[in-house]
Amino acid sequence: MKLSNATIDALPEGIDRPRYDRAALTPGIVHIGLGNFHRAHQAWYLHRLMQAGQAHDWAIIGAGVRPYDAAMRERLIAQDCLTTLIELDPAGTSAEVTGAMIDYLPIEEGNGPLIAQMSDPAIRIVSLTVTEGGYYTDASGAFDQSHPDIAHDAASPAAPRTAFGAIVAALKARRDAGHGPFTVQSCDNLQGNGGITRATVVGLARLSDSALADWIDAEVTFPNSMVDCIVPATGPNEIARAADLGVEDAAPVTHENFRQWVIEDAFCAGRPAWEEVGATITDDVHAYESMKIRVLNAGHQVLANAGEILSVPTIADCMADPDIAPFFRKVETDEIVPYVHAVPDRTPAEYLELIVSRFSNPQIRDTTRRVAFDGSSRHTGFVLPILRDAQAAGGSVEGLALVEALWARMCEGTREDGTVIEPNDPSWPALTAAATAARDDPDAWLAQRQIYGDLGADRRFAEAFGRWLALIWSAGARTALRTYVKG
Repeated sequence: MKLSNATIDALPEGIDRPRYDRAALTPGIVHIGLGNFHRAHQAWYLHRLMQAGQAHDWAIIGAGVRPYDAAMRERLIAQDCLTTLIELDPAGTSAEVTGAMIDYLPIEEGNGPLIAQMSDPAIRIVSLTVTEGGYYTDASGAFDQSHPDIAHDAASPAAPRTAFGAIVAALKARRDAGHGPFTVQSCDNLQGNGGITRATVVGLARLSDSALADWIDAEVTFPNSMVDCIVPATGPNEIARAADLGVEDAAPVTHENFRQWVIEDAFCAGRPAWEEVGATITDDVHAYESMKIRVLNAGHQVLANAGEILSVPTIADCMADPDIAPFFRKVETDEIVPYVHAVPDRTPAEYLELIVSRFSNPQIRDTTRRVAFDGSSRHTGFVLPILRDAQAAGGSVEGLALVEALWARMCEGTREDGTVIEPNDPSWPALTAAATAARDDPDAWLAQRQIYGDLGADRRFAEAFGRWLALIWSAGARTALRTYVKG
């Protein structure tokens, strides 16, 4: 059954589908960076509200700012922006079709359609999933106004290249027309994602119009949030899964049987009642996001780099590996969990057990390659802040140093079986050059100040890093993992 509005009622029995009139939905949200995670997470929460008869004036319009977004737009427009969500639970598979998204804007140079849509006062939230590395920050986390994309948008604010340039242009249009602002809501895995988004938007606006920047800073809200759901990439196997269920979907989404969304209640133009379908509204997002980013996101890097070197294809396979799994458990227990605070109803140790269970789900074929992507952003954002806390507390850094050594070994570009690791980072050539040099001189890796800052000058960390990297190269990653676990 080819997925479309016309076939919703004829979907196979057992597949839930929209029970609301999609033709009557009106837009309230523009989402930029519309990939699998958004459709399995924010769009799902909104769909659930719509199923309950609410939020029918909050429908989502999808958007992108890069040429490659056009392929996703083509697939989704062809099926009326419907999505098949397939939940992969070890106890059994279930599926539903969601319909909270009603359009996907054309991808054009200068982002005219996007700016025009966001300028419409009906749009009250502009949300983003543009990856952790997409916020134009430098090694210290500050707004990087020297980036070529930012320089372009500052010089050509009416025809911007970036999502943030388009947001600034739309906010200017709304201010000039006497309309109120919209909320800018990051849904990316960044600690303090609202503050980071504010710094980027306001910083970019200030480069061309200081009065506009002041208005945005005073009037626009940028709520912090924590998002959580493991959502693998879609390929032929996922499309085949949907077909096996009786649905012809060109872009289905598989996901685990867990979701969490913690949101700061800071919306200048209103919001859907997400708390009525399971979201947590709180003034203390930081504790939740710190726990998740450190235990889950940093934990992903603990697993994925080792898995890539050793040709272990998925995160679940890593959790079943006799050397990687004990390594993961020891690093988490000894060097990550001690620097995580409890949240209501959950201790860090309890959260770790939840993550072990989720990562071990054999139905989730989340590849080590996907999880290892953009390590230059993920290690900087997820792993190194824990390392700094461990240094300040005088705690062990052995396991975290080994994590960094495994990343350096992976970035050399070959696995231990001799196969090639294809480029998997926006900075791959520079990382590969540093990793190759580090085989003989470990300090060549730590000298990447855009990643490590002053961490490379800490001799306790540098000594441990060099020792582990030398052991990996001389005896192999498994020997290094076993040596660390044995203590």
